[in-house]
Amino acid sequence: MVGASASIAMELFIGPQRHQPFDTDGTIPSYHLHNFEHSNISMTFFVFAAFCVVLDRVRPKAYFELTQFVGTVAFGQELLLFHLHSADHMGPEGQYHLLLQLLVLVSFATTLLGIALPNSFLVAFVRSLSIVFQGLWLILMGFALWTPSFIPKGCFMHLEDGHKVVRCAGDEPLHRAKSLINIQFSWLLIALTILGLSFYLVLLKLYQQQTPKINPVQYFSLITNDDEEAAATSTPTKTTSYDVVSKSFIQMGHKLTDTDMER
Repeated sequence: MVGASASIAMELFIGPQRHQPFDTDGTIPSYHLHNFEHSNISMTFFVFAAFCVVLDRVRPKAYFELTQFVGTVAFGQELLLFHLHSADHMGPEGQYHLLLQLLVLVSFATTLLGIALPNSFLVAFVRSLSIVFQGLWLILMGFALWTPSFIPKGCFMHLEDGHKVVRCAGDEPLHRAKSLINIQFSWLLIALTILGLSFYLVLLKLYQQQTPKINPVQYFSLITNDDEEAAATSTPTKTTSYDVVSKSFIQMGHKLTDTDMER
């Protein structure tokens, strides 16, 4: 919630030159549209975090499902706004945004699957990795697009609509820049997969070492043989109604047999 609040303040009040996003006539200028789009994403995650706290305290019956639902709304909002971004999606920045949408789509899909599969470890694991990947990719975007020494060869920083964007001199530098971005994405994907699985295996190893091994449960009688013999000698045998009925039938059978023999 603190991070989302800081992001909203940066987009709407700290970043703009006049420390407010509106024009002199109270309208939203075109060069501040992306600020509102980014702040809406942060606002959605603020709502998600706030409802997580509320639901955790109230603990309704559908606590987990509602939490996953609000998370799905947050990732869906993020995917929608990045897909319908006011920027032209041209140049290297557009390629970064395109690959970012793939990561957001994975987070959205796994959060939606979490409602139907709440006990699936794989769904939660992939969702966690995709969220970490989003953060790392945004950090990489910040360094690669707004650090002059990291801009691909043949591309330059250009001021458009009140904010700086990276443009390339021709098709060849543009294709080269997009290929470099794809390579960065592939490297980061491989590195994150290795780190994620390694971290899981290390934690699994540590947890198994700290948890004592539980032997299989063995069932045994609480009464020993001596106790059984003592109980048999001291306690008279109870005669059930079934035994009485059975004996009566036997006695009746004997009487019938004697009568038949006399006849």
